[in-house]
Amino acid sequence: MAGLTSSTIGRKYAMALSAIFLLIFLVMHLSVNLLSVFGEDAYNNASQFMGYNPLIQFVMQPVLIVAVIFHFVMGFVLEIKNQKARPVKYESNNPSHNSTWMSRNMIISGAVVLAFIFLHMYDFWFHEMNYKYIDGLPIEESRFWGDLHAKFADVWRVILYVISFILLGLHLGHGFQSSFQSIGARHPKYTPVIMALGKWYSILIPAGFIFIAIYHFVTQ
Repeated sequence: MAGLTSSTIGRKYAMALSAIFLLIFLVMHLSVNLLSVFGEDAYNNASQFMGYNPLIQFVMQPVLIVAVIFHFVMGFVLEIKNQKARPVKYESNNPSHNSTWMSRNMIISGAVVLAFIFLHMYDFWFHEMNYKYIDGLPIEESRFWGDLHAKFADVWRVILYVISFILLGLHLGHGFQSSFQSIGARHPKYTPVIMALGKWYSILIPAGFIFIAIYHFVTQ
Protein backbone atom coordinates (compact mmCIF):
# COMPACT_ATOMS: atom_id res chain seq x y z
CA MET A 1 0.00 0.00 0.00
CA ALA A 2 2.89 2.37 0.77
CA GLY A 3 4.27 1.81 -2.72
CA LEU A 4 0.87 2.32 -4.28
CA THR A 5 0.37 5.69 -2.56
CA SER A 6 3.93 6.99 -2.97
CA SER A 7 3.29 8.52 -6.40
CA THR A 8 0.53 10.75 -7.78
CA ILE A 9 -0.61 8.07 -10.23
CA GLY A 10 -0.58 5.45 -7.47
CA ARG A 11 -2.63 7.67 -5.16
CA LYS A 12 -5.19 8.33 -7.87
CA TYR A 13 -5.40 4.62 -8.64
CA ALA A 14 -5.82 3.72 -4.96
CA MET A 15 -8.47 6.40 -4.52
CA ALA A 16 -10.33 5.14 -7.59
CA LEU A 17 -10.38 1.58 -6.24
CA SER A 18 -11.71 2.76 -2.88
CA ALA A 19 -14.36 4.81 -4.71
CA ILE A 20 -15.53 1.78 -6.73
CA PHE A 21 -15.75 -0.23 -3.51
CA LEU A 22 -17.91 2.51 -1.95
CA LEU A 23 -20.09 2.69 -5.09
CA ILE A 24 -20.87 -1.01 -4.69
CA PHE A 25 -21.58 -0.53 -0.99
CA LEU A 26 -24.09 2.24 -1.70
CA VAL A 27 -26.09 -0.10 -3.91
CA MET A 28 -26.18 -2.73 -1.16
CA HIS A 29 -27.02 -0.16 1.52
CA LEU A 30 -29.87 1.28 -0.53
CA SER A 31 -31.23 -2.20 -1.29
CA VAL A 32 -31.48 -3.07 2.41
CA ASN A 33 -33.02 0.27 3.37
CA LEU A 34 -35.63 0.07 0.61
CA LEU A 35 -36.99 -3.00 2.37
CA SER A 36 -38.25 -0.66 5.10
CA VAL A 37 -40.74 0.74 2.59
CA PHE A 38 -42.16 -2.64 1.63
CA GLY A 39 -42.60 -4.14 5.08
CA GLU A 40 -41.40 -4.04 8.67
CA ASP A 41 -40.62 -7.75 8.85
CA ALA A 42 -38.47 -7.74 5.72
CA TYR A 43 -36.40 -4.83 6.98
CA ASN A 44 -36.12 -6.22 10.50
CA ASN A 45 -34.94 -9.60 9.22
CA ALA A 46 -32.35 -8.06 6.89
CA SER A 47 -31.11 -5.66 9.57
CA GLN A 48 -30.81 -8.40 12.15
CA PHE A 49 -28.76 -10.49 9.73
CA MET A 50 -26.51 -7.54 8.88
CA GLY A 51 -26.22 -6.48 12.51
CA TYR A 52 -25.37 -9.83 14.06
CA ASN A 53 -23.55 -11.74 11.33
CA PRO A 54 -19.90 -12.10 12.51
CA LEU A 55 -18.47 -11.89 8.97
CA ILE A 56 -20.27 -8.61 8.30
CA GLN A 57 -19.65 -7.12 11.72
CA PHE A 58 -16.01 -8.04 12.27
CA VAL A 59 -14.65 -8.25 8.72
CA MET A 60 -16.73 -6.30 6.21
CA GLN A 61 -17.67 -3.44 8.55
CA PRO A 62 -14.05 -2.60 9.51
CA VAL A 63 -13.06 -2.83 5.83
CA LEU A 64 -15.84 -0.37 4.97
CA ILE A 65 -14.76 2.08 7.68
CA VAL A 66 -11.14 1.93 6.50
CA ALA A 67 -12.26 2.43 2.87
CA VAL A 68 -14.29 5.53 3.80
CA ILE A 69 -11.44 7.06 5.81
CA PHE A 70 -8.87 6.20 3.14
CA HIS A 71 -10.99 7.61 0.31
CA PHE A 72 -11.58 10.97 1.94
CA VAL A 73 -8.07 11.35 3.35
CA MET A 74 -6.60 10.52 -0.06
CA GLY A 75 -8.96 13.03 -1.68
CA PHE A 76 -7.72 15.81 0.60
CA VAL A 77 -4.10 14.76 0.06
CA LEU A 78 -4.47 14.85 -3.73
CA GLU A 79 -6.16 18.25 -3.57
CA ILE A 80 -3.38 19.71 -1.42
CA LYS A 81 -0.68 18.31 -3.71
CA ASN A 82 -2.48 19.63 -6.78
CA GLN A 83 -2.61 23.09 -5.22
CA LYS A 84 1.08 22.97 -4.34
CA ALA A 85 1.99 21.80 -7.84
CA ARG A 86 0.25 24.83 -9.30
CA PRO A 87 0.90 27.72 -6.88
CA VAL A 88 0.17 30.32 -9.56
CA LYS A 89 -3.02 30.04 -11.56
CA TYR A 90 -2.85 30.20 -15.31
CA GLU A 91 -3.36 33.74 -16.62
CA SER A 92 -5.77 32.68 -19.32
CA ASN A 93 -8.02 30.06 -17.83
CA ASN A 94 -11.73 29.69 -18.42
CA PRO A 95 -12.73 26.99 -15.93
CA SER A 96 -16.42 27.07 -16.83
CA HIS A 97 -15.50 26.00 -20.38
CA ASN A 98 -12.67 23.61 -19.51
CA SER A 99 -14.42 21.63 -16.78
CA THR A 100 -17.65 21.34 -14.83
CA TRP A 101 -18.24 23.15 -11.55
CA MET A 102 -18.44 19.83 -9.70
CA SER A 103 -15.16 18.53 -11.10
CA ARG A 104 -13.47 21.72 -9.83
CA ASN A 105 -15.10 21.51 -6.41
CA MET A 106 -15.04 17.81 -5.55
CA ILE A 107 -13.16 18.67 -2.36
CA ILE A 108 -16.08 20.86 -1.19
CA SER A 109 -18.80 18.33 -1.96
CA GLY A 110 -16.58 15.63 -0.46
CA ALA A 111 -16.23 17.57 2.80
CA VAL A 112 -20.02 18.01 3.01
CA VAL A 113 -20.59 14.32 2.29
CA LEU A 114 -18.04 13.41 4.98
CA ALA A 115 -19.87 15.62 7.49
CA PHE A 116 -23.10 13.89 6.56
CA ILE A 117 -21.49 10.47 7.06
CA PHE A 118 -20.61 11.47 10.62
CA LEU A 119 -24.24 12.54 11.20
CA HIS A 120 -25.49 9.28 9.72
CA MET A 121 -23.13 7.27 11.94
CA TYR A 122 -24.28 9.25 14.96
CA ASP A 123 -27.92 8.51 14.12
CA PHE A 124 -27.54 4.80 13.45
CA TRP A 125 -24.09 3.24 13.86
CA PHE A 126 -23.20 4.69 17.28
CA HIS A 127 -26.70 3.88 18.51
CA GLU A 128 -26.26 0.30 17.33
CA MET A 129 -22.81 -0.08 18.91
CA ASN A 130 -24.13 1.31 22.18
CA TYR A 131 -27.14 -1.04 22.12
CA LYS A 132 -25.12 -4.21 21.45
CA TYR A 133 -21.70 -3.70 23.01
CA ILE A 134 -22.02 -1.04 25.73
CA ASP A 135 -25.50 -1.62 27.16
CA GLY A 136 -25.36 -5.29 26.13
CA LEU A 137 -29.09 -5.43 25.47
CA PRO A 138 -30.61 -8.66 24.12
CA ILE A 139 -31.56 -9.18 20.47
CA GLU A 140 -34.92 -7.59 19.73
CA GLU A 141 -35.95 -8.51 16.19
CA SER A 142 -38.63 -5.84 15.82
CA ARG A 143 -36.60 -2.79 16.89
CA PHE A 144 -34.79 -1.97 13.64
CA TRP A 145 -37.74 -0.65 11.64
CA GLY A 146 -39.00 1.37 14.60
CA ASP A 147 -35.59 2.98 15.13
CA LEU A 148 -35.33 3.95 11.46
CA HIS A 149 -38.90 5.22 11.31
CA ALA A 150 -38.49 7.37 14.43
CA LYS A 151 -35.38 9.11 13.06
CA PHE A 152 -37.39 10.74 10.28
CA ALA A 153 -40.16 12.15 12.46
CA ASP A 154 -38.33 15.50 12.57
CA VAL A 155 -38.85 17.56 9.41
CA TRP A 156 -35.51 19.34 9.83
CA ARG A 157 -33.65 16.04 9.91
CA VAL A 158 -35.43 15.00 6.73
CA ILE A 159 -34.51 18.29 5.05
CA LEU A 160 -30.89 17.88 6.11
CA TYR A 161 -30.81 14.34 4.72
CA VAL A 162 -32.39 15.43 1.43
CA ILE A 163 -29.86 18.25 0.96
CA SER A 164 -26.99 15.89 1.82
CA PHE A 165 -28.16 13.28 -0.68
CA ILE A 166 -28.46 15.91 -3.40
CA LEU A 167 -24.85 16.92 -2.77
CA LEU A 168 -23.90 13.24 -2.73
CA GLY A 169 -25.51 12.92 -6.17
CA LEU A 170 -23.46 15.84 -7.48
CA HIS A 171 -20.32 14.28 -6.02
CA LEU A 172 -21.13 10.91 -7.58
CA GLY A 173 -21.90 12.52 -10.94
CA HIS A 174 -18.25 13.31 -11.45
CA GLY A 175 -16.71 10.70 -9.16
CA PHE A 176 -18.25 7.70 -10.93
CA GLN A 177 -16.72 8.27 -14.35
CA SER A 178 -13.54 9.74 -12.85
CA SER A 179 -12.92 6.55 -10.87
CA PHE A 180 -13.12 4.33 -13.94
CA GLN A 181 -10.99 6.77 -15.92
CA SER A 182 -8.29 6.67 -13.22
CA ILE A 183 -7.94 2.88 -13.49
CA GLY A 184 -7.62 3.11 -17.29
CA ALA A 185 -11.19 2.31 -18.31
CA ARG A 186 -11.27 4.88 -21.08
CA HIS A 187 -12.06 3.97 -24.69
CA PRO A 188 -14.27 5.47 -27.42
CA LYS A 189 -16.49 2.37 -27.32
CA TYR A 190 -17.23 2.03 -23.62
CA THR A 191 -16.48 5.47 -22.16
CA PRO A 192 -19.94 6.76 -23.26
CA VAL A 193 -21.49 3.73 -21.53
CA ILE A 194 -19.59 4.45 -18.31
CA MET A 195 -20.64 8.10 -18.44
CA ALA A 196 -24.29 7.12 -18.99
CA LEU A 197 -24.16 4.63 -16.11
CA GLY A 198 -22.56 7.27 -13.92
CA LYS A 199 -25.29 9.75 -14.73
CA TRP A 200 -28.09 7.32 -13.86
CA TYR A 201 -26.24 6.06 -10.79
CA SER A 202 -25.76 9.59 -9.44
CA ILE A 203 -29.49 10.22 -9.87
CA LEU A 204 -31.08 6.93 -8.80
CA ILE A 205 -28.98 6.19 -5.69
CA PRO A 206 -29.56 9.59 -3.98
CA ALA A 207 -33.19 9.60 -5.17
CA GLY A 208 -33.72 6.22 -3.54
CA PHE A 209 -32.39 7.41 -0.18
CA ILE A 210 -34.42 10.63 -0.42
CA PHE A 211 -37.54 8.58 -1.13
CA ILE A 212 -36.93 6.47 1.99
CA ALA A 213 -36.49 9.54 4.21
CA ILE A 214 -39.63 11.23 2.88
CA TYR A 215 -41.63 8.00 3.06
CA HIS A 216 -40.89 7.55 6.75
CA PHE A 217 -41.69 11.19 7.44
CA VAL A 218 -45.08 11.24 5.73
CA THR A 219 -46.11 7.88 7.28
CA GLN A 220 -45.50 8.95 10.88
